[in-house]
Amino acid sequence: MTTRTILVVDDSAVMRKLIAAALAEGDYQVLLAADGTAAMLHARTAAVDLVLTDWNMPAMGGHQLIRALRQLENHAETPILVLTTEASDAEKSDARAAGASGWLRKPIEPATLLEVVASMLAE
Repeated sequence: MTTRTILVVDDSAVMRKLIAAALAEGDYQVLLAADGTAAMLHARTAAVDLVLTDWNMPAMGGHQLIRALRQLENHAETPILVLTTEASDAEKSDARAAGASGWLRKPIEPATLLEVVASMLAE
């Protein structure tokens, strides 16, 4: 079985570590980025099977990151899951319009995260 690579983008170092620890339990390879700019560097140089991104980040937020990823040929179809403390219908609509595949509200239980990730990668 091939190890799947997940790019985790969050401006909170604590949140990045928590998500990475949960994903490690699922035997995923994890790439970490503190912002959208760093995420784009990974996206251009590494094969990424799924992107988990925060919505509200300084400089390049989730909305801009998703749109930028969708412009890259190798990420036009990559599943992108937004993880955020925000959950308004308008923001969910904006995320989907930008190209997000799904939306989860933080904090999230590790088992739930692994279940959703496995489901998204199976599609």
